[in-house]
Amino acid sequence: MTLSIIFLLALVAFALVAITWRFASRRQNLPCPVWLRWLVELDNPFTRTNRAGFIVETLALADGMTILDAGCGPGRLTVPLAQNVGPAGRVVALDIQPGMLARAREKTEVAGCTNVDFVSAGLGDGTLPTSHFDRAVLVTVLGEIPDRYKAIAELLGALKPGGVLAIVEVIFDPHFQSRKTVTDLALSTGFHERAFFGHSLAYVIHFEKPGGG
Repeated sequence: MTLSIIFLLALVAFALVAITWRFASRRQNLPCPVWLRWLVELDNPFTRTNRAGFIVETLALADGMTILDAGCGPGRLTVPLAQNVGPAGRVVALDIQPGMLARAREKTEVAGCTNVDFVSAGLGDGTLPTSHFDRAVLVTVLGEIPDRYKAIAELLGALKPGGVLAIVEVIFDPHFQSRKTVTDLALSTGFHERAFFGHSLAYVIHFEKPGGG
């Protein structure tokens, strides 16, 4: 079997799994199941704005920052976030699925990152400390959350004044949220839009908590 045929079969398999997950997710808000973590563990080759390196680069991280990886999944961003804030910084990796947290912990251990804390909770549960984080990332997670307003409001409260929330959406995700939907939601909770990267089908939006001076 040639490499081109193997690649084609892999693409077909990926498409079938994605379609099945999308169909099932229409009935209820389903987070990516642990057994499908490979779908979100690697960078999507078709869109730059969903790649971990690009997302982290837009955040202008500095040594000593405290970062929230909200809905961290298998830790695709957790490791580069931890590496970019240095030993004096801290990353909190939050996810509702213990299996995803276990995979994220495994990846951070392999990478030698000792500045990561793992929290098993859902956004909107009220578990996050207030005015604690310099940055927060929410990567293709928003559509999986039943009470999105409550979740974004908790993120607003968890950020320091002037802190930035990066929301990432890509059309390949079964729970894709449009730019207008995301922006309306964030503004309604009190965020200000700060920056936009990408286009309508694959984008990163930065929202800033007021009061940073």
